[in-house]
Amino acid sequence: MITEKTVLSPANSRNIKMSIIRVTKKFHFEMAHALYNYDGLCKNIHGHTYNLEITLLGEIRKEPGHPKDGMVIDFGNLKKLVKSNIINVFDHSLVINPLFPKEQIESMKNATERLIILDFQPTSENMVVYFAEKLQQVLPSNVSLFSIRLYETATSYAEWFASDNE
Repeated sequence: MITEKTVLSPANSRNIKMSIIRVTKKFHFEMAHALYNYDGLCKNIHGHTYNLEITLLGEIRKEPGHPKDGMVIDFGNLKKLVKSNIINVFDHSLVINPLFPKEQIESMKNATERLIILDFQPTSENMVVYFAEKLQQVLPSNVSLFSIRLYETATSYAEWFASDNE
């Protein structure tokens, strides 16, 4: 039993059972999109404030004296990875797929400096799969991607779980 008076030495702390931990970081970004050939209002260019939750799975580092001791991943490092691979790419961008007529695509290119043409319909469902693929390529080997949740609105989100995609 650990009490207020108990002091664990580095030798004793190494004997604490290894635990698999989930850590989550939240992000937000603004993005516009249009859904080609959709049968509702989302066929028009419109935007969302997206909220993104990235959850990683890993063991707590047990290296007394190491600057990252006690962490699964430094949240600052996770932030850099997500910002450079997702947020900085998509924030304040217009995202479409290449099925739009060429004239419309050219018009969109002229209207914005940040047009992204993906090879899929830019729905929340497809975006979480894309984000998962991107992040799995750049995550450190000591952690794995557990889940991604992407809120398109306050009440609607798409979710990706690694266990569902093995």
